[in-house]
Amino acid sequence: MKEIEELQKRREQIIEEIGSIRTMRKGSVTEQFLKVPRKGQKEPVLRGPYFLYSRKEKGKTVGRRLGKEEADRYREQVKAFHKFQALGKEYAEISERLADMEGMLEVTDQKKKRRRRSSSSRTKK
Repeated sequence: MKEIEELQKRREQIIEEIGSIRTMRKGSVTEQFLKVPRKGQKEPVLRGPYFLYSRKEKGKTVGRRLGKEEADRYREQVKAFHKFQALGKEYAEISERLADMEGMLEVTDQKKKRRRRSSSSRTKK
């Protein structure tokens, strides 16, 4: 019973944590560097970083360039989405464990009821 209460308490905490996520965004933010050839030099020069946000949309990868501040904000939103996914997974796992535990309690209660009936019916005969 104590474990059930702890699991239910954690489920409520997860709901609160999910509710505290204000914004989130699927996808990823990466830094892109470009090699640019220079006149009169053998080695190209690296330009960047350029920040690129990409995500899947209708089965295709789409992306766009971001400024530094915008990239920082997008990274936080992507991080929030990953947290949301992890919390959702944990919530589902806890819910399954609770379902299994409650199912075992019901089976145990039914067995106890059967034993009581069978022992009481023996004494009546």
